[in-house]
Amino acid sequence: MIGKGYGRLVLLFVALLLPPIHVPIAKGQQQEREEALRKDIASLRKEVQALGEQQKQIIEQLNELKRLLQANPTASASFQQPANVDVHGAPFLGESAARVAIVEYGDFECPACGAYWHEVYPQIETNYIKTGKIKYFFRDLPMPMHSHAIPAARFAHCAGEQGRFWEMHDTLFSNQKALTEKEVSLRAQALGLDGAKLTQCFTSDRYSDDIRKSAAEAQGIGIIGTPTFFVGVVEPNSDVISVKRTIPGAYPYLVFKSYLDELLAPKKQ
Repeated sequence: MIGKGYGRLVLLFVALLLPPIHVPIAKGQQQEREEALRKDIASLRKEVQALGEQQKQIIEQLNELKRLLQANPTASASFQQPANVDVHGAPFLGESAARVAIVEYGDFECPACGAYWHEVYPQIETNYIKTGKIKYFFRDLPMPMHSHAIPAARFAHCAGEQGRFWEMHDTLFSNQKALTEKEVSLRAQALGLDGAKLTQCFTSDRYSDDIRKSAAEAQGIGIIGTPTFFVGVVEPNSDVISVKRTIPGAYPYLVFKSYLDELLAPKKQ
C-alpha cells in the first residue's frame, strides 16, 4: 500500500506541476476531470491517514517491547527456539492432514498483532490456509499491560463453543479500540451468535485457566512479546509441532512465505 500510495502521489504532483496544455475541452469533460481529481486527492488523504495509523502501531509495539526488556533485560538473551510446541486443544484453521503449520502466540489488544492481522494474515490465509497447504493454530498470550486481553480471549473461546472462534477472532482484531464487554457483546450479535449462551459461558469464567496456562507455557520457553510465531511440521493426528523457524514479531509477509515455501518444497532425493 505504501508503494501504491506514493506512486499515485508522485503522479498527481507531476500533473499539477506541468504547465497546462490548452486543448479545447467540453464543459462536461472538464467537470468529470475535476471530479476525478477531487476523488484522487480524497483517496490519497485516506491512504496517508492509514499510513499514520500503521506508524503509530509500530511505535506502540516498540515501546511495549522496550518496557518488557527493561523489566526483564535477560529474557531476550535467554530465549532459545523450542524443539517442539504442543498445540493440544488450540483452535486451528486449514486441512487436518496438512503437514506444515504455523503457531501464533497472540494478544487481542496488542497493536502489533492487529497490524499483522490487517497486513499479513490475509495473505497467509488466502495463499496457504484456504489452499490446504498449512494448518494455522492460535494460542493465547495476553500481556499484563492489556486489561482487555484476557476478557477478549475468553469471548473468542466462548464463541468457539458455537463454532465461531475464528469469526470472533477476526472481529476482535478488526477493531481493537472496542473491546469492552458491552462492545464485544454487540459484535457477537452481528455475527449471529446466541447471546444468552455466550453470556453464560463468559460469566462462568471457564476459559480463564486455559488462557493463563497458554501464557505460562509461552513465558516458560522465553517468549516476551506478541505476536510470536513458530513455523514447523506436524505429523498426522499429532498435537506436537516440530519447530523449524521462529518469527518474533509482525514481520512482512515475504518472511512467512520464505519459511513456508521452504518447508513445503519437495524433499530432495
